[in-house]
Amino acid sequence: MFDIQQYLREQRLLVENGLQRYMMPEQGDFSAHIESMRYSLFVGGKRIRPILCLAAGRTVCAAPEIEEKLLPAACALECIHTYSLIHDDLPAMDNDDLRRGQPTCHKKFGEAEAILAGDGLLTYAFALLSNPDLPGPETATRLQLITVLAHAAGSQGMVGGQYLDIASEKKTISFDQLKTIHRSKTGALITAAIHMGALAGQADQGQLEALTRYGDAVGLAFQIVDDLLDVTASTEQLGKTAGTDAQQGKATYPAFFGEEKTRALAKEAVASAQKALASFDERAEPLRVLAQYIYQRTC
Repeated sequence: MFDIQQYLREQRLLVENGLQRYMMPEQGDFSAHIESMRYSLFVGGKRIRPILCLAAGRTVCAAPEIEEKLLPAACALECIHTYSLIHDDLPAMDNDDLRRGQPTCHKKFGEAEAILAGDGLLTYAFALLSNPDLPGPETATRLQLITVLAHAAGSQGMVGGQYLDIASEKKTISFDQLKTIHRSKTGALITAAIHMGALAGQADQGQLEALTRYGDAVGLAFQIVDDLLDVTASTEQLGKTAGTDAQQGKATYPAFFGEEKTRALAKEAVASAQKALASFDERAEPLRVLAQYIYQRTC
């Protein structure tokens, strides 16, 4: 039987070691700035996006070197994700004092430095992807990875989704608009993680399409569950302030459907994700179990 907790521990350790290897040290003229970047990067986290990237690569490529080729890309994803959290927590956005159970970056270092720490992590992600001295796929595939990540993180992906999320606060929006927000703000980077792993693993067109469907469904499930946990979990369980969605008048699945229906929709998204993997062999088992793990956070 697949042990998801052991798998997550092993994969988190792999990602943590990669981040330690590739992240610049706190030294030189920029040491204080780098300290704030490293603080948010290493304060904790599940590392779900890099783990999904690695799992997707292994699903389509059995070569042992695929892990080493993918590790800089996996770390780049975590840099992008961490930068987004730093900026999300700022007073101008979600105005949160806690992240992963610790003071947010702006609470520890100040607002200006938090903005710059996020900016530093954003740009460093692309330095990791484009550095020819680091392990990775051939140049043409590296360019594809850069394009996928830039699009997912940018104005028609994560950043655009955050804009729409803020713009919709305390307003009545349609369900289609809510789906657009979730698909962009959270889903885009998760789908990109899968897409990048598949590209580096040299997936064929059919495999790429199937894994993209999986990524879309898992990304949706992840955001639905996050919406639900903001209502049902405590601040201690979340590692951040609970109940902020309702306080800020955000459009969420529980606000539209209530808790019971939201839980059912999350389960449907997980089922869609697992269905997308029907054509893959046992190497896709981590992806199958990860989809179920995302849903089980509601239990």
